[in-house]
Amino acid sequence: MKKSLILVLSLLFLTLSASAQTPGKVRLPKLISDKMVLQRDVELDIWGWADPGTWVTVRFNGGYYETKTGDDGRWTVTLPPQPAGGPYLMEVNETAIRDVLVGDVWLCSGQSNQETPIHRLTEMFPEINLSDNNKIRHYKVPTQDSKEALQEEIAGNAVWHSGVASEVMNWTALAYFYALEAYNKTGVPQGMLVSSLGGSEIESWISQEYLKDFPRLILDKEALAAQEEASKDKGEGVWNMPDIDDSDWGTMQMPGTWRENGLDVRGTVWMRKDFDIPAEMVGRHAKLSMGTLVHNDQVYVNGVFVGSTGYEYPPRRYHIPAGVLREGKNTVVVRLNAPGGNGEFIKDKPYKIIGDAAEIDLTGTWKYKVGTDMAEVLKYADRLKNRKTAGSGLYNGMIYPIRNYKVKAAIWYQGESNSGRAHEYGTLMTNLISNWRELWNMPDMPFLLMQLPNFMQKHSQPTDSGWARIREAQLQAFRTIPNTALAVTYDVGEWNDIHPLDKKTMAKRLFLGARKVVYGEKLTYSGPVYKDMKIDGNKIIISFTETGKGLAIRGGEKVLRHFAIAGEDQKFVWADAVIKGNTVIVSSEEVENPVAVRYAWADNPDEANLINKEGLLASPFRTDNW
Repeated sequence: MKKSLILVLSLLFLTLSASAQTPGKVRLPKLISDKMVLQRDVELDIWGWADPGTWVTVRFNGGYYETKTGDDGRWTVTLPPQPAGGPYLMEVNETAIRDVLVGDVWLCSGQSNQETPIHRLTEMFPEINLSDNNKIRHYKVPTQDSKEALQEEIAGNAVWHSGVASEVMNWTALAYFYALEAYNKTGVPQGMLVSSLGGSEIESWISQEYLKDFPRLILDKEALAAQEEASKDKGEGVWNMPDIDDSDWGTMQMPGTWRENGLDVRGTVWMRKDFDIPAEMVGRHAKLSMGTLVHNDQVYVNGVFVGSTGYEYPPRRYHIPAGVLREGKNTVVVRLNAPGGNGEFIKDKPYKIIGDAAEIDLTGTWKYKVGTDMAEVLKYADRLKNRKTAGSGLYNGMIYPIRNYKVKAAIWYQGESNSGRAHEYGTLMTNLISNWRELWNMPDMPFLLMQLPNFMQKHSQPTDSGWARIREAQLQAFRTIPNTALAVTYDVGEWNDIHPLDKKTMAKRLFLGARKVVYGEKLTYSGPVYKDMKIDGNKIIISFTETGKGLAIRGGEKVLRHFAIAGEDQKFVWADAVIKGNTVIVSSEEVENPVAVRYAWADNPDEANLINKEGLLASPFRTDNW
């Protein structure tokens, strides 16, 4: 018997000693997981968290790399540039990450057209169901809108998916077709990191620092911090204890209401009452009846939680476990929350402790102290009235946490939700690109921009259009910001569906831009882009850049369509347009003295047909600033 006891104690000692000497397990970001794709040919950061002072070893592709966590528990290991290849095994201490590829990683962001699920496209593209490519991978960042603070980790438990048939239904459509284009061209693995949200506005994807041009989108951080401080319950974890100094607490007569006792507050009030018990109740189980309370409560006896109720109507009947009641002074504490004000112990209800040998009356004098006062919280409401509409929420929750994951370029498809405020979009687009380039420490980070496609009904006469103005801002970003490309798509939309299905054509046009600005190929990657105009009598001569082998008309048509012209009265009419060399001459018998031209300036200009001889559409444009 003694030998058995000694053996058990020895094993217990060894177990406890081993536990004391074993540092906390390393925790990795959710992105760093099975089937991930790492960016080739750049230094790679692998990071995570563990207990302070923990040694972390990363083993990958024949090398090992070590570091030690700091006081904040965070660690980062930098791997040297890796060539394309895989699959590989990565080990981080005891954690194994399998089926890792090295190739090109694309950050895909925007709104619903960026995250259109691939299952919607299987009728148009039945080959999706037979997909058989394990070298393309997809990760969809779960939604996390965090306007108040930057987040270090993404939400949810998403995983990487490959492009094989059993997993492809987890993909987003544009990312899938783009990955195929890129893989078929380069032959290296492709990782599509999709961080998007349907209906989102561009300002939600930009940090507060880059929204300073738009005060309505800035959250007052001082007011937010003050409100959060005022919202904290001062008594949380402290005032429920029995032996605190409550000499500065007020008193109330209960049952009754707060207001009857001179307290007019909305919020949380801690209420406590001392009581003595007879010897025969010490250490024994007892029942606590707290009548009915307004509104919700948590109740403690001698610091021990005994029960709670979430609303005012049920009777409060709680059990006091054996061993809680003690000799001498005992204390019952009620944390009573009344957000509408005037908390109450309702009269003519039982307030007592019931033991087998005696009952203790709890009516009479109670002490109280305010834990939270909504009046203090609401003092900051005016300064925080834009709390729901401020920008940066998706940046904070879905972009900032992935900043250390190296990427090749960004693919941006968004604008529909900003069409009512198109005049802001150019500045916002410029700020977003600068913001992300700084965040990833990639001053020349390539951006592939998807111009809005055609949508909504056609108009018989020239009209203004928020969608056209968004396209203009997207074109301006392409023209003025280095290392950007623009995919023009006003021929592949659907007039009656804001989510057009032909993401395959869109992906082809995006990747054409990538071949130029990402991979440096020498090719024509853009359709004609408006350069300048010259008035010649009753005609306007439009010149272009990006004309390639020359201007042409799509589909072999004979007539250019969707040019409009106006005089000083700013009234546009449809115009005659003729190609002459690398210019287009625009005129109308209705406008004797023209001053401005617009092309494809509509929600749905799918009949616009100016191209270069490489078959790429001219981007919509206007020569005026009306």
